[in-house]
Amino acid sequence: MTRDPGRERPRPNSHEPNPREDWGASGLRLCYDGTLALDDVSVTAAPGQVTAVVGGDGAGKTSLLRCLAGAVRPDAGLVRSPGALRTGYLPASSGIYPDLTVAENLAFRATAYGMTGQAAANRGAYLMERAGLSAATDRLAGQLSGGMRQKLGVIAALVHQPELLILDEPSTGVDPVSRSDLWWLIASAAADGAAVILSTTYIDDAERAGSVLVLDSGRELAAGTPEEIVAALPGSVLASAERPDEVVSRRAWRRGVGWRIWCPPGVGPAAEFSGPAGNGISARPAAPVVPDLHDAVTVAALARELERPAELAAAALAAAPGPVPRPASGMPLAEVVGVTRRFGQFTAVNQVSIRVRPGEIVGLLGANGAGKTTLIRMLLGLIPATEGRVLLFGEPPSRQTRRRIGYVPQGLGLYDDLTAMENMEFATAVFGGQLGDLPADVAGRPATLVGRLPLGLQRRTAFAQALAHRPDLLILDEPTSGVDPLGRARLWQTIAEAARGGAGALVSTHYMEEAGECDRLIVMADGEVVAAGTAAEIIGGAQVTVVAADNWASAFGRLERAGLPASLAGRTLRVLHASPAEVGAALLDRGAEAGVGSYRIYAAPATLEERFFELARRSDRDEVPA
Repeated sequence: MTRDPGRERPRPNSHEPNPREDWGASGLRLCYDGTLALDDVSVTAAPGQVTAVVGGDGAGKTSLLRCLAGAVRPDAGLVRSPGALRTGYLPASSGIYPDLTVAENLAFRATAYGMTGQAAANRGAYLMERAGLSAATDRLAGQLSGGMRQKLGVIAALVHQPELLILDEPSTGVDPVSRSDLWWLIASAAADGAAVILSTTYIDDAERAGSVLVLDSGRELAAGTPEEIVAALPGSVLASAERPDEVVSRRAWRRGVGWRIWCPPGVGPAAEFSGPAGNGISARPAAPVVPDLHDAVTVAALARELERPAELAAAALAAAPGPVPRPASGMPLAEVVGVTRRFGQFTAVNQVSIRVRPGEIVGLLGANGAGKTTLIRMLLGLIPATEGRVLLFGEPPSRQTRRRIGYVPQGLGLYDDLTAMENMEFATAVFGGQLGDLPADVAGRPATLVGRLPLGLQRRTAFAQALAHRPDLLILDEPTSGVDPLGRARLWQTIAEAARGGAGALVSTHYMEEAGECDRLIVMADGEVVAAGTAAEIIGGAQVTVVAADNWASAFGRLERAGLPASLAGRTLRVLHASPAEVGAALLDRGAEAGVGSYRIYAAPATLEERFFELARRSDRDEVPA
């Protein structure tokens, strides 16, 4: 494995008197045209640590990071940074020039930071190799897939070995394989001593961080280590297989195939579930669970919503509409049998067979280029199959069968220059039938063009539009990308309610947490189905080796030198494809500069994302857009 040339020379500006100073901000306040974006927000980014800023669209994440990067001056508060030349910044747009090649983008960024040609070339080549982009050096950046662009953006921000690395939603919409590469780049920067701060809507990203700040509407909801945030959760959390009634549902959210219910202090299980006379679930009582970071962040958002005026809280927390009963039928709603699709000499989908039955949610997982979008386009009848059969409701796709489908594409399928109601009216004219209802929080902005709505409200509008004609089959392509955890739970509640009424759903997603919402999963790689079943069945007995070390950065470096790449999870490391004995031998590297200190090595069950990564990595082909 190629050594990082940056590790063979002193870090830039290491002659400064205090090279390991904490960076961050205190008491930031920022307004845009009278709208409060940040309200007394503070954050610390410590060297050698990853700090995650969590929140949905409009939470204030980007505003905070832009203040830290010096792109925006706050109205009040203090920003502590090492200066522009010692800061690496990835904006939400990836900061890459689409009409330059990959090599030209890196050379331009290195020149801007004052790096010499050979040093920049060596450093860039090493990072490109580790991120799997070496074969794309001469390609135009505009021709890269989304995951490849994000990796290039992070490399460009890292090429000069900054002391402060700022990443704005680096993993949003990125497939798990590319996310793994991104997190190696992030962990490598932290192990090299940089202070890393990133924003995200994904809780599993936050669980990898050493410190977390949760924002909502520009205000702090929670802050601390993941363990501290969970410990500070007020009250208790219950789990139930049944949907709670209308009163309790204001404090409940869908999690996996069941429900979580928050019991504030003073409201315990006995009060919630005291039988038919209580205001909870009587058929199948809920049970207390040990909360995790996902639960803690959701509870913080729920508590904030319940502080709003009653009518606004009711609109935000209203349960999804009840299901529309459909006649029982054993016939699959969607079926592909031995389907292959070729584009010239390239085979995008190869001998794939899947079924979606009434009342079930099927998750479609795969990296960019796996063939998911091509498969969906064949199901919709937008492109024909080269071989095999594609059936919708027992017949080939047609204009008539498409009338029974509710489709939410990645781009949402909304017209930005129309209002939400105008979009609904257009959809009604296309599908026929009665005009559907908009969510209350969207209907409250009747004159706002869709393009000016927050992303979460845009997605709620797209869901309402897709469901308005009471479809028998939902086809959803990355439906919750970029949505905050509570908003994501509400959208999944809508999907589950449709399935409870007998509709089927085929959902493509990059977010492994959402796989738990599905009845079955189908994993695709290189156009083929490589695994199918429940999450537990797909994981099987797969295990990883976990390292808990006093000096995780030194352990990370030693594993890297031994050719055992590790992923960062808080301050522990997880290693695929290596036994505890192999990992232990690598940690005894006598040639390393720094000691690992005391450490513990043990085997643990793999996560679904780790198992997915293992399956998807079976291919050595370069990733291409799906």
